[in-house]
Amino acid sequence: MPPKLSAGLLVYRRRAGRGPGRAAGALEVLLVHPGGPYWTKRDDGWWSIPKGEVAEGEDELAAAEREFAEELGVPAPLGPRSPLGEVVQKSGKRVRAWAVGGDVDVSVVDGGTFEIEWPPRSGNRRSFPEVDRAAWYTLDEARVKLLPGQLPLLERLAEATPG
Repeated sequence: MPPKLSAGLLVYRRRAGRGPGRAAGALEVLLVHPGGPYWTKRDDGWWSIPKGEVAEGEDELAAAEREFAEELGVPAPLGPRSPLGEVVQKSGKRVRAWAVGGDVDVSVVDGGTFEIEWPPRSGNRRSFPEVDRAAWYTLDEARVKLLPGQLPLLERLAEATPG
């Protein structure tokens, strides 16, 4: 069985300086942290771009748009989508991504949920958010937070948006 394909959007913005290490005009990217009990205590190296699995026969960019809305509960920003290509995560999952400039209010993130047996082998089923938080990070911060397999997407974005 071939590795699964996910599609996602890497949303970016340039912001005025806000606080230490936040230079005016610095590029920031929107990342999400996975919800559920397995990721509660995991931070650095566990964040992701908003993404999800592409259904058979589904347009990949349409899947990226759908997954963004499902995970964050808000539509993706309008504007041109620039392809960032594909990366392969440690798990073998392929991720195809597009960059889009825009702004998202992370305080209103309220996306979908999933259900699992929790605690394991307890017979109890619980719902958890797909994404438990979203945040804006500078590229340097994002390099620490992001899953290692997705780091090339940051570098491609930086090359495509100089300044």
